[in-house]
Amino acid sequence: MNRQILVVEDEAPIREMISFVLEQNGFNAIEAETIEQAQAKIKEPYPDLILLDWMLPGGTGVKLAKALKQNEYTRAIPIIMLTARADEDDKVKGFDAGIDDYVTKPFSPKELIARIKAVIRRVAPTSLEETIEFHGIKLDPVSHRVFINDKSLDLGPTEFRLLHFFLTHTERVYSREQLLDNVWGTNVYVEDRTVDVHIRRLRKAIAGEGHENFIQTVRGSGYRFSGKTQPSG
Repeated sequence: MNRQILVVEDEAPIREMISFVLEQNGFNAIEAETIEQAQAKIKEPYPDLILLDWMLPGGTGVKLAKALKQNEYTRAIPIIMLTARADEDDKVKGFDAGIDDYVTKPFSPKELIARIKAVIRRVAPTSLEETIEFHGIKLDPVSHRVFINDKSLDLGPTEFRLLHFFLTHTERVYSREQLLDNVWGTNVYVEDRTVDVHIRRLRKAIAGEGHENFIQTVRGSGYRFSGKTQPSG
């Protein structure tokens, strides 16, 4: 069965062009022109991915993305923001809302398909492995659950993959580029800044009893996941 992609775009020519490109590349396109139409179409069976414009009748794509990521039934749906807003602050707002990627207009069909495939790859379920335990953190790749001191933790798919990588590669420093390659995959159109955004979200998620201190910033080098106290200076 082909993957279903919801295209939320109020400009008909752009929406139709995107849908055509998706169909040509083996996806099933579902179209929505407004926030209300999008909300009506985000139901079971849920779309595999959402392409979301920033400015829409009835609200903003950022607001919709935030609402979807806060809903337990829709939070796992990957979202790619499509917008002419290329400022760094706008990108950070988008990532803070929970989007998985940010594509600025104008974009080529080839780039769009590459971004879609990359996002789908990196949010795919983690392969079956044994449960990992580290200083009170327990990660179960089979059930895709994380616990801290037996308390369930709510993590998005990217944060889950990032934590999984850290837990299987403790005490080593990784640059942003290395984290992108290992967590997001090689040849993926993602900026280094994206790593910082997801690191911040993961720190916030595991905060409590000092767990946020496990993710250590190594100035000029990158990040380390360690249960040891970080040297000062």
